[in-house]
Amino acid sequence: MRKLLALLMLVALPAVAAIDGEQILRKVDRNLEPESYETYRKLIDIQPDGTKKEYVLYTLKRGKDKLVSLFLSPASEKGRSTLRIGDNMWLYIPDVGRPIRITSLQSVTGSVFNNADILRVDYSVEYRVETAEEQKDAILLTLKARTGEVAYDKLRMSVDKNLLLPTTIEAYAASGMLIKTLRFRDVKDFGGGIRRPATLETDSPLYKGYKSVMLWSGIRKKEFPEEIFTLNYLPRVQELRK
Repeated sequence: MRKLLALLMLVALPAVAAIDGEQILRKVDRNLEPESYETYRKLIDIQPDGTKKEYVLYTLKRGKDKLVSLFLSPASEKGRSTLRIGDNMWLYIPDVGRPIRITSLQSVTGSVFNNADILRVDYSVEYRVETAEEQKDAILLTLKARTGEVAYDKLRMSVDKNLLLPTTIEAYAASGMLIKTLRFRDVKDFGGGIRRPATLETDSPLYKGYKSVMLWSGIRKKEFPEEIFTLNYLPRVQELRK
């Protein structure tokens, strides 16, 4: 009789809904930034001796996987621009006069941030969710690269359960080696319904003593024509700021 009552109680309990990791990842993408937007960012590279090098970028994104960035400073980099379409990336240098292919693991600034970090597209475009684990104040997503072209084979993303924004991301190589850790800080209201971290910091066991920081000074929704995200338009990206 006791066994029967216990069985009936179990049947009567409401089913616990499984966590939809893919849906959470898509929400994280949209909470971090609109699908199409413009923004200004500062990249700060900090050397082991404390010296710093700073870059200012004007960045445009269209859809989920097209992005253009223009270097505004320092003077030695001014006028350079980068383009990403899916897994393909290019760097345009005015003195060279033509786009040069670059890879996701390279860095146009020579920092701990690589090109995949600087020219980031939606996480859900590059990764699928392997597991989603609910914790006390966070949801832990384990993400697997969809193709071999992605910079990191696997990500472990800790997501704030209330804000649905990432707090930390550990990036791993296919060998299982930790490549870097990304830390999202200083959640700020940018207006237009955009509330996201204003600071991203990273360090890597591969570059001991080095640190890189990315700061957002503004981000707003904006639509751009398709022609801007082409190789032919790279020399003209600076015209968009006039």
